Amino acid sequence: MAKQSRSIPVMRAVVDEVAARLWAVDESLIRIPDICDATGVNYGSVYHHFGSREHVIDAAYDQMFSDLVQRDIDDLALASRESLDMGEFLERLRPLIAMLSAGPDRQRGRAMRARIVAAALTRPELTRLIGATESRLTAELSLVVTVGQDRGFLRKDVSARSLAVLLQAIIFGRILDDVTDSPIEQGDWDFTIATLFMSLVSNSEALDR
Repeated sequence: MAKQSRSIPVMRAVVDEVAARLWAVDESLIRIPDICDATGVNYGSVYHHFGSREHVIDAAYDQMFSDLVQRDIDDLALASRESLDMGEFLERLRPLIAMLSAGPDRQRGRAMRARIVAAALTRPELTRLIGATESRLTAELSLVVTVGQDRGFLRKDVSARSLAVLLQAIIFGRILDDVTDSPIEQGDWDFTIATLFMSLVSNSEALDR
């Protein structure tokens, strides 16, 4: 067990290095010897732990998939947990919802998530990995929504899991607009999303704030 525990940060270094390269190049250009040179991890250790080059890349994709969503969940959890009343909750929520899909970094992240999902269509192990990760992330986000419902901020007649999936679908689904030759204006998108999520707060008075 001690040996296994020591291997975790070592293999995470390999995954992090592969992930960093995947942001810049196609996976066909990833070479394990290059990764070993960059991390100092023994070539044999990498294959002993992961089993194959493809599984190394799958692990990196899975980590990237998780990281792209986890930051948003953490920010939403903070707003849901620490707001003292409905007014503060909405004050935190409005710019946060707008930020979730704005800017080139977000567009880049959506493109990467689409790339990972596309890769998983023909790779059962990657499908299994990101499927488990997506289930975990949705469960975490559902808990965030439940806190908001319990505190009276969000409607309770819509299931927490449905709201969690809706949020992810909106953020991820905007990739359709990313590839069009006439994308929607960011201001129009922000207003639309704000209007949608304001309809999910727990009472109509909050809409006028």
